[in-house]
Amino acid sequence: MFQTLKQLFAPTNKDLRTRILFTLGALALFIIGTYIQIPGTPNLDMSSTAFGTLNAFTGGAMQKFSIFSLGVMPYITASIIMQLLQMDIVPYFSELKDEGPIGRQKINKITRYMGIIFAFIEGFVFAIAFLGDGKSTIDYMYVATVITAGTAFLLWLGDQITQKGLGNGMSLIIMAGIIATLPAMFVTAFEELILADTYSKAIGIAIFIAFVIIYFLVVIGVIFMQEAERRIQIQYANKSTSVFGANQSYMPIKINTAGVVPVIFASSLLTIPAVIAQFVNNSGFSNFVSNYLTYTKPIGFVIFVLLIYFFAYFYTFIQLRPEELAKNLKNNGGFIPGVRPGKDTENYISKVLSRLTVFGALFLVIISALPIIFSALTGLSSSVSVGGTSLLIVVGVALETYRQLEGSLLTRNYKKGYSRR
Repeated sequence: MFQTLKQLFAPTNKDLRTRILFTLGALALFIIGTYIQIPGTPNLDMSSTAFGTLNAFTGGAMQKFSIFSLGVMPYITASIIMQLLQMDIVPYFSELKDEGPIGRQKINKITRYMGIIFAFIEGFVFAIAFLGDGKSTIDYMYVATVITAGTAFLLWLGDQITQKGLGNGMSLIIMAGIIATLPAMFVTAFEELILADTYSKAIGIAIFIAFVIIYFLVVIGVIFMQEAERRIQIQYANKSTSVFGANQSYMPIKINTAGVVPVIFASSLLTIPAVIAQFVNNSGFSNFVSNYLTYTKPIGFVIFVLLIYFFAYFYTFIQLRPEELAKNLKNNGGFIPGVRPGKDTENYISKVLSRLTVFGALFLVIISALPIIFSALTGLSSSVSVGGTSLLIVVGVALETYRQLEGSLLTRNYKKGYSRR
Protein backbone atom coordinates (compact mmCIF):
# COMPACT_ATOMS: atom_id res chain seq x y z
CA MET A 1 0.00 0.00 0.00
CA PHE A 2 2.79 2.43 0.90
CA GLN A 3 4.51 1.59 -2.39
CA THR A 4 1.29 2.41 -4.23
CA LEU A 5 1.05 5.80 -2.49
CA LYS A 6 4.70 6.49 -3.31
CA GLN A 7 4.07 5.77 -7.00
CA LEU A 8 0.90 7.88 -6.94
CA PHE A 9 2.82 11.01 -5.94
CA ALA A 10 5.46 10.49 -8.61
CA PRO A 11 5.76 13.41 -11.11
CA THR A 12 4.73 11.17 -14.01
CA ASN A 13 1.33 10.39 -12.46
CA LYS A 14 0.00 13.94 -12.33
CA ASP A 15 -3.03 13.06 -14.47
CA LEU A 16 -3.95 10.24 -12.07
CA ARG A 17 -3.84 12.64 -9.13
CA THR A 18 -6.09 14.98 -11.14
CA ARG A 19 -8.63 12.16 -11.53
CA ILE A 20 -8.55 11.54 -7.78
CA LEU A 21 -9.07 15.25 -7.03
CA PHE A 22 -11.97 15.34 -9.50
CA THR A 23 -13.55 12.36 -7.71
CA LEU A 24 -13.16 13.98 -4.30
CA GLY A 25 -14.62 17.25 -5.62
CA ALA A 26 -17.65 15.48 -7.10
CA LEU A 27 -18.26 13.58 -3.85
CA ALA A 28 -17.97 16.83 -1.89
CA LEU A 29 -20.66 18.29 -4.16
CA PHE A 30 -22.89 15.34 -3.31
CA ILE A 31 -22.33 15.83 0.44
CA ILE A 32 -23.23 19.53 0.13
CA GLY A 33 -26.41 18.59 -1.71
CA THR A 34 -27.52 16.31 1.14
CA TYR A 35 -27.89 19.44 3.32
CA ILE A 36 -30.11 21.34 0.82
CA GLN A 37 -33.59 20.73 2.16
CA ILE A 38 -36.66 20.82 -0.07
CA PRO A 39 -38.61 23.99 0.84
CA GLY A 40 -41.71 23.35 2.91
CA THR A 41 -40.67 19.90 4.13
CA PRO A 42 -39.86 18.83 7.72
CA ASN A 43 -36.93 16.93 9.17
CA LEU A 44 -37.80 13.27 9.69
CA ASP A 45 -37.24 10.94 12.61
CA MET A 46 -35.53 7.84 11.21
CA SER A 47 -34.68 6.22 14.52
CA SER A 48 -37.83 4.10 14.73
CA THR A 49 -38.70 3.51 11.08
CA ALA A 50 -37.76 0.90 8.50
CA PHE A 51 -36.05 3.59 6.43
CA GLY A 52 -32.93 3.83 8.59
CA THR A 53 -30.81 1.79 6.16
CA LEU A 54 -31.82 3.93 3.19
CA ASN A 55 -31.12 7.06 5.22
CA ALA A 56 -27.60 5.78 5.89
CA PHE A 57 -27.04 5.03 2.18
CA THR A 58 -27.96 8.62 1.30
CA GLY A 59 -25.70 10.25 3.88
CA GLY A 60 -28.64 11.34 6.04
CA ALA A 61 -30.30 13.08 3.08
CA MET A 62 -33.63 11.33 3.67
CA GLN A 63 -33.80 12.49 7.28
CA LYS A 64 -33.16 16.07 6.15
CA PHE A 65 -35.72 15.72 3.31
CA SER A 66 -33.07 17.07 0.97
CA ILE A 67 -32.98 17.17 -2.83
CA PHE A 68 -30.90 13.96 -2.72
CA SER A 69 -33.34 12.13 -0.42
CA LEU A 70 -33.26 8.92 -2.50
CA GLY A 71 -29.64 9.17 -3.63
CA VAL A 72 -28.87 6.67 -6.38
CA MET A 73 -30.84 3.84 -4.74
CA PRO A 74 -33.57 3.85 -7.45
CA TYR A 75 -30.84 3.24 -10.03
CA ILE A 76 -29.37 0.43 -7.90
CA THR A 77 -32.82 -1.17 -7.70
CA ALA A 78 -33.22 -0.85 -11.47
CA SER A 79 -29.76 -2.38 -12.02
CA ILE A 80 -30.57 -5.42 -9.88
CA ILE A 81 -33.88 -5.92 -11.70
CA MET A 82 -32.13 -5.64 -15.07
CA GLN A 83 -29.58 -8.25 -14.02
CA LEU A 84 -32.41 -10.61 -13.14
CA LEU A 85 -34.22 -9.95 -16.43
CA GLN A 86 -31.08 -10.82 -18.40
CA MET A 87 -30.98 -14.34 -16.90
CA ASP A 88 -33.25 -15.86 -19.59
CA ILE A 89 -36.32 -14.37 -17.91
CA VAL A 90 -36.97 -11.92 -20.77
CA PRO A 91 -35.43 -13.09 -24.10
CA TYR A 92 -34.98 -9.50 -25.37
CA PHE A 93 -32.66 -8.59 -22.51
CA SER A 94 -30.81 -11.89 -22.80
CA GLU A 95 -30.14 -11.11 -26.46
CA LEU A 96 -28.91 -7.60 -25.56
CA LYS A 97 -26.49 -9.11 -23.08
CA ASP A 98 -24.96 -11.25 -25.85
CA GLU A 99 -24.57 -8.34 -28.30
CA GLY A 100 -21.40 -7.04 -26.65
CA PRO A 101 -20.68 -3.30 -26.14
CA ILE A 102 -23.72 -2.16 -28.17
CA GLY A 103 -26.04 -4.36 -26.14
CA ARG A 104 -24.51 -3.18 -22.84
CA GLN A 105 -24.99 0.42 -23.95
CA LYS A 106 -28.70 -0.22 -24.60
CA ILE A 107 -29.04 -2.00 -21.26
CA ASN A 108 -27.41 0.93 -19.43
CA LYS A 109 -29.77 3.35 -21.16
CA ILE A 110 -32.84 1.31 -20.22
CA THR A 111 -31.54 0.99 -16.66
CA ARG A 112 -31.22 4.76 -16.32
CA TYR A 113 -34.74 5.37 -17.62
CA MET A 114 -36.05 2.72 -15.25
CA GLY A 115 -34.13 4.32 -12.37
CA ILE A 116 -35.69 7.72 -13.11
CA ILE A 117 -39.18 6.16 -13.18
CA PHE A 118 -38.51 4.40 -9.88
CA ALA A 119 -37.21 7.66 -8.41
CA PHE A 120 -40.45 9.49 -9.26
CA ILE A 121 -42.65 6.67 -7.92
CA GLU A 122 -40.62 6.35 -4.72
CA GLY A 123 -40.46 10.12 -4.34
CA PHE A 124 -44.25 10.38 -4.66
CA VAL A 125 -44.78 7.59 -2.10
CA PHE A 126 -42.13 9.18 0.11
CA ALA A 127 -43.95 12.54 -0.01
CA ILE A 128 -47.37 11.04 0.80
CA ALA A 129 -45.95 8.93 3.65
CA PHE A 130 -44.08 11.72 5.44
CA LEU A 131 -45.70 15.03 4.51
CA GLY A 132 -48.94 13.94 6.15
CA ASP A 133 -52.47 15.08 5.54
CA GLY A 134 -53.44 18.58 4.46
CA LYS A 135 -51.27 18.55 1.36
CA SER A 136 -52.58 18.61 -2.18
CA THR A 137 -51.61 16.37 -5.07
CA ILE A 138 -49.63 19.28 -6.51
CA ASP A 139 -47.52 19.40 -3.33
CA TYR A 140 -46.79 15.68 -3.61
CA MET A 141 -45.95 16.06 -7.30
CA TYR A 142 -43.63 18.97 -6.52
CA VAL A 143 -41.68 17.00 -3.91
CA ALA A 144 -41.52 13.91 -6.15
CA THR A 145 -40.25 16.02 -9.08
CA VAL A 146 -37.53 17.65 -6.99
CA ILE A 147 -36.39 14.30 -5.59
CA THR A 148 -36.39 12.78 -9.10
CA ALA A 149 -34.32 15.69 -10.40
CA GLY A 150 -31.86 15.14 -7.55
CA THR A 151 -31.52 11.46 -8.41
CA ALA A 152 -31.08 12.30 -12.11
CA PHE A 153 -28.31 14.76 -11.23
CA LEU A 154 -26.55 12.11 -9.12
CA LEU A 155 -26.74 9.65 -12.01
CA TRP A 156 -25.05 12.22 -14.23
CA LEU A 157 -22.50 12.98 -11.50
CA GLY A 158 -21.78 9.26 -11.08
CA ASP A 159 -21.15 8.93 -14.82
CA GLN A 160 -18.74 11.87 -14.68
CA ILE A 161 -16.83 10.24 -11.83
CA THR A 162 -16.61 6.96 -13.75
CA GLN A 163 -15.36 8.70 -16.92
CA LYS A 164 -13.16 11.48 -15.51
CA GLY A 165 -12.43 10.27 -12.01
CA LEU A 166 -11.42 7.04 -10.33
CA GLY A 167 -13.67 4.10 -9.53
CA ASN A 168 -17.33 3.38 -10.11
CA GLY A 169 -19.22 6.63 -9.66
CA MET A 170 -22.51 5.18 -8.38
CA SER A 171 -20.78 2.98 -5.81
CA LEU A 172 -18.57 5.83 -4.63
CA ILE A 173 -21.59 8.10 -4.12
CA ILE A 174 -23.21 5.50 -1.87
CA MET A 175 -19.92 4.99 0.00
CA ALA A 176 -19.48 8.74 0.46
CA GLY A 177 -22.98 9.02 1.91
CA ILE A 178 -22.29 6.26 4.42
CA ILE A 179 -18.88 7.64 5.42
CA ALA A 180 -20.41 11.09 5.92
CA THR A 181 -22.52 9.70 8.78
CA LEU A 182 -19.59 8.01 10.60
CA PRO A 183 -18.25 11.12 12.43
CA ALA A 184 -21.72 11.86 13.82
CA MET A 185 -22.01 8.23 14.96
CA PHE A 186 -18.76 8.33 16.94
CA VAL A 187 -19.68 11.73 18.40
CA THR A 188 -23.06 10.37 19.51
CA ALA A 189 -21.38 7.32 21.08
CA PHE A 190 -18.93 9.61 22.91
CA GLU A 191 -21.73 11.82 24.23
CA GLU A 192 -23.98 8.97 25.37
CA LEU A 193 -21.21 6.88 26.94
CA ILE A 194 -18.96 9.54 28.49
CA LEU A 195 -20.74 12.90 28.72
CA ALA A 196 -24.13 11.53 29.76
CA ASP A 197 -24.82 10.33 33.31
CA THR A 198 -25.66 6.78 32.24
CA TYR A 199 -22.27 5.43 33.36
CA SER A 200 -19.43 6.67 35.51
CA LYS A 201 -16.59 8.41 33.68
CA ALA A 202 -14.21 5.45 33.97
CA ILE A 203 -16.76 2.88 32.84
CA GLY A 204 -18.00 5.15 30.03
CA ILE A 205 -14.48 5.68 28.70
CA ALA A 206 -13.76 1.94 28.89
CA ILE A 207 -16.96 1.10 26.97
CA PHE A 208 -16.23 3.76 24.35
CA ILE A 209 -12.69 2.43 23.80
CA ALA A 210 -14.09 -1.11 23.54
CA PHE A 211 -16.67 0.16 21.03
CA VAL A 212 -13.96 1.68 18.81
CA ILE A 213 -11.79 -1.46 19.01
CA ILE A 214 -14.73 -3.77 18.22
CA TYR A 215 -15.72 -1.55 15.30
CA PHE A 216 -12.31 -1.82 13.68
CA LEU A 217 -12.11 -5.56 14.38
CA VAL A 218 -15.42 -5.96 12.56
CA VAL A 219 -13.98 -3.97 9.64
CA ILE A 220 -10.99 -6.34 9.50
CA GLY A 221 -13.34 -9.33 9.62
CA VAL A 222 -15.45 -7.92 6.78
CA ILE A 223 -12.33 -7.37 4.66
CA PHE A 224 -11.24 -10.96 5.29
CA MET A 225 -14.64 -12.40 4.34
CA GLN A 226 -14.98 -10.18 1.28
CA GLU A 227 -11.61 -11.39 -0.02
CA ALA A 228 -12.02 -15.06 1.01
CA GLU A 229 -12.53 -17.46 -1.86
CA ARG A 230 -12.52 -21.14 -2.69
CA ARG A 231 -10.15 -22.07 -5.53
CA ILE A 232 -11.15 -25.03 -7.66
CA GLN A 233 -8.13 -26.41 -9.48
CA ILE A 234 -8.48 -26.53 -13.26
CA GLN A 235 -6.36 -28.44 -15.79
CA TYR A 236 -6.29 -27.99 -19.56
CA ALA A 237 -5.68 -30.75 -22.04
CA ASN A 238 -3.19 -28.66 -24.04
CA LYS A 239 -1.01 -27.69 -21.05
CA SER A 240 1.73 -29.55 -19.26
CA THR A 241 0.81 -31.08 -15.91
CA SER A 242 4.40 -31.24 -14.68
CA VAL A 243 4.73 -30.20 -11.04
CA PHE A 244 7.97 -28.39 -11.77
CA GLY A 245 7.43 -24.86 -13.01
CA ALA A 246 3.87 -25.45 -14.21
CA ASN A 247 1.40 -22.62 -13.57
CA GLN A 248 -1.65 -23.80 -11.71
CA SER A 249 -5.03 -22.65 -13.03
CA TYR A 250 -7.92 -22.07 -10.68
CA MET A 251 -11.60 -21.19 -10.77
CA PRO A 252 -11.98 -18.72 -7.87
CA ILE A 253 -15.38 -18.65 -6.15
CA LYS A 254 -15.92 -16.11 -3.39
CA ILE A 255 -17.53 -17.20 -0.16
CA ASN A 256 -19.83 -14.18 -0.34
CA THR A 257 -20.59 -14.28 -4.05
CA ALA A 258 -23.92 -12.45 -3.73
CA GLY A 259 -22.33 -9.46 -1.98
CA VAL A 260 -24.73 -7.14 -0.21
CA VAL A 261 -27.67 -7.75 -2.59
CA PRO A 262 -29.50 -10.33 -0.36
CA VAL A 263 -29.55 -7.90 2.57
CA ILE A 264 -30.84 -5.07 0.34
CA PHE A 265 -33.60 -7.31 -1.03
CA ALA A 266 -34.58 -8.56 2.44
CA SER A 267 -34.59 -5.04 3.90
CA SER A 268 -36.64 -3.75 0.97
CA LEU A 269 -39.30 -6.44 1.40
CA LEU A 270 -39.59 -5.69 5.12
CA THR A 271 -39.85 -1.98 4.32
CA ILE A 272 -42.94 -2.46 2.12
CA PRO A 273 -45.34 -3.23 5.02
CA ALA A 274 -44.05 -0.16 6.87
CA VAL A 275 -44.79 2.01 3.83
CA ILE A 276 -48.27 0.53 3.53
CA ALA A 277 -48.84 1.23 7.23
CA GLN A 278 -48.06 4.89 6.58
CA PHE A 279 -50.81 4.95 3.91
CA VAL A 280 -53.64 3.06 5.58
CA ASN A 281 -53.17 4.84 8.92
CA ASN A 282 -54.76 1.91 10.76
CA SER A 283 -53.57 1.38 14.32
CA GLY A 284 -54.18 -2.38 14.23
CA PHE A 285 -52.20 -2.92 11.05
CA SER A 286 -49.45 -0.55 12.23
CA ASN A 287 -49.12 -2.49 15.50
CA PHE A 288 -49.01 -5.77 13.57
CA VAL A 289 -46.20 -4.45 11.36
CA SER A 290 -44.20 -3.05 14.27
CA ASN A 291 -44.60 -6.27 16.33
CA TYR A 292 -44.15 -8.96 13.66
CA LEU A 293 -42.65 -7.46 10.48
CA THR A 294 -39.78 -5.44 11.93
CA TYR A 295 -36.38 -7.12 12.16
CA THR A 296 -35.82 -5.70 15.65
CA LYS A 297 -38.57 -8.07 16.87
CA PRO A 298 -38.03 -11.87 17.18
CA ILE A 299 -40.50 -12.95 14.47
CA GLY A 300 -39.44 -10.18 12.11
CA PHE A 301 -35.79 -11.06 12.68
CA VAL A 302 -36.43 -14.72 11.80
CA ILE A 303 -38.20 -13.63 8.61
CA PHE A 304 -35.27 -11.31 7.87
CA VAL A 305 -32.76 -14.16 8.27
CA LEU A 306 -34.79 -16.52 6.07
CA LEU A 307 -35.08 -13.86 3.37
CA ILE A 308 -31.31 -13.29 3.43
CA TYR A 309 -30.66 -17.02 2.97
CA PHE A 310 -33.21 -17.28 0.19
CA PHE A 311 -31.86 -14.31 -1.77
CA ALA A 312 -28.25 -15.38 -1.14
CA TYR A 313 -28.90 -18.73 -2.84
CA PHE A 314 -31.10 -17.21 -5.50
CA TYR A 315 -28.68 -14.45 -6.49
CA THR A 316 -25.56 -16.65 -6.24
CA PHE A 317 -26.93 -19.28 -8.63
CA ILE A 318 -28.08 -16.53 -10.99
CA GLN A 319 -24.68 -14.84 -10.99
CA LEU A 320 -22.67 -18.06 -11.26
CA ARG A 321 -24.69 -20.55 -13.26
CA PRO A 322 -23.08 -24.01 -12.80
CA GLU A 323 -24.43 -25.23 -16.14
CA GLU A 324 -22.76 -22.38 -18.06
CA LEU A 325 -19.53 -22.66 -16.07
CA ALA A 326 -19.29 -26.39 -16.83
CA LYS A 327 -20.11 -25.77 -20.51
CA ASN A 328 -17.53 -23.00 -20.91
CA LEU A 329 -14.91 -25.07 -19.12
CA LYS A 330 -15.51 -28.00 -21.47
CA ASN A 331 -15.46 -25.79 -24.58
CA ASN A 332 -12.07 -24.37 -23.54
CA GLY A 333 -10.57 -27.81 -23.05
CA GLY A 334 -10.50 -27.55 -19.27
CA PHE A 335 -11.59 -29.97 -16.59
CA ILE A 336 -11.55 -30.37 -12.83
CA PRO A 337 -9.14 -33.15 -11.79
CA GLY A 338 -11.06 -36.23 -10.71
CA VAL A 339 -14.39 -34.95 -12.10
CA ARG A 340 -15.80 -35.88 -15.49
CA PRO A 341 -16.70 -33.02 -17.85
CA GLY A 342 -20.35 -32.21 -18.42
CA LYS A 343 -23.04 -33.08 -15.92
CA ASP A 344 -20.62 -34.29 -13.23
CA THR A 345 -18.73 -30.99 -13.38
CA GLU A 346 -22.00 -29.06 -13.16
CA ASN A 347 -23.06 -31.07 -10.09
CA TYR A 348 -19.65 -30.59 -8.48
CA ILE A 349 -19.75 -26.80 -8.97
CA SER A 350 -23.34 -26.68 -7.68
CA LYS A 351 -22.29 -28.61 -4.57
CA VAL A 352 -19.38 -26.24 -3.92
CA LEU A 353 -21.60 -23.18 -4.45
CA SER A 354 -24.24 -24.53 -2.07
CA ARG A 355 -21.71 -25.12 0.70
CA LEU A 356 -20.04 -21.74 0.25
CA THR A 357 -23.38 -19.94 0.18
CA VAL A 358 -24.24 -21.38 3.61
CA PHE A 359 -21.20 -19.61 5.09
CA GLY A 360 -21.67 -16.52 2.92
CA ALA A 361 -25.31 -16.11 3.99
CA LEU A 362 -24.35 -16.76 7.63
CA PHE A 363 -21.77 -14.00 7.35
CA LEU A 364 -24.41 -11.62 5.99
CA VAL A 365 -26.79 -12.55 8.81
CA ILE A 366 -24.12 -11.91 11.45
CA ILE A 367 -23.13 -8.55 9.96
CA SER A 368 -26.78 -7.51 9.65
CA ALA A 369 -27.61 -8.67 13.19
CA LEU A 370 -24.67 -6.96 14.88
CA PRO A 371 -26.30 -3.46 14.94
CA ILE A 372 -29.55 -4.93 16.30
CA ILE A 373 -27.78 -6.90 19.06
CA PHE A 374 -25.46 -4.01 19.87
CA SER A 375 -28.33 -1.53 20.27
CA ALA A 376 -30.28 -3.99 22.44
CA LEU A 377 -27.31 -4.67 24.76
CA THR A 378 -25.99 -1.12 25.12
CA GLY A 379 -29.19 0.92 24.91
CA LEU A 380 -27.46 3.47 22.67
CA SER A 381 -29.20 5.34 19.88
CA SER A 382 -29.94 3.37 16.72
CA SER A 383 -27.54 5.67 14.85
CA VAL A 384 -24.66 4.11 16.85
CA SER A 385 -24.02 0.65 15.46
CA VAL A 386 -21.34 -1.94 14.81
CA GLY A 387 -21.34 -3.75 11.48
CA GLY A 388 -24.38 -3.58 9.25
CA THR A 389 -25.04 -3.43 5.52
CA SER A 390 -23.42 -0.02 5.20
CA LEU A 391 -20.08 -1.39 6.41
CA LEU A 392 -20.20 -4.14 3.77
CA ILE A 393 -20.73 -1.54 1.05
CA VAL A 394 -17.95 0.76 2.26
CA VAL A 395 -15.40 -2.05 2.50
CA GLY A 396 -16.38 -3.55 -0.87
CA VAL A 397 -16.25 -0.24 -2.75
CA ALA A 398 -13.00 0.81 -1.05
CA LEU A 399 -11.30 -2.47 -1.99
CA GLU A 400 -12.54 -2.27 -5.58
CA THR A 401 -11.39 1.35 -5.98
CA TYR A 402 -7.98 0.52 -4.51
CA ARG A 403 -7.60 -2.39 -6.93
CA GLN A 404 -8.39 -0.07 -9.83
CA LEU A 405 -5.81 2.46 -8.61
CA GLU A 406 -3.19 -0.24 -8.11
CA GLY A 407 -3.95 -1.77 -11.52
CA SER A 408 -3.60 1.62 -13.21
CA LEU A 409 -0.20 2.20 -11.59
CA LEU A 410 1.01 -1.30 -12.54
CA THR A 411 -0.08 -0.76 -16.15
CA ARG A 412 1.78 2.53 -16.29
CA ASN A 413 4.95 0.99 -14.85
CA TYR A 414 4.71 -1.91 -17.30
CA LYS A 415 4.33 0.43 -20.29
CA LYS A 416 7.16 2.56 -18.99
CA GLY A 417 9.48 -0.42 -18.63
CA TYR A 418 8.44 -1.78 -22.04
CA SER A 419 9.14 1.56 -23.77
CA ARG A 420 12.68 1.65 -22.40
CA ARG A 421 13.60 -1.60 -24.15
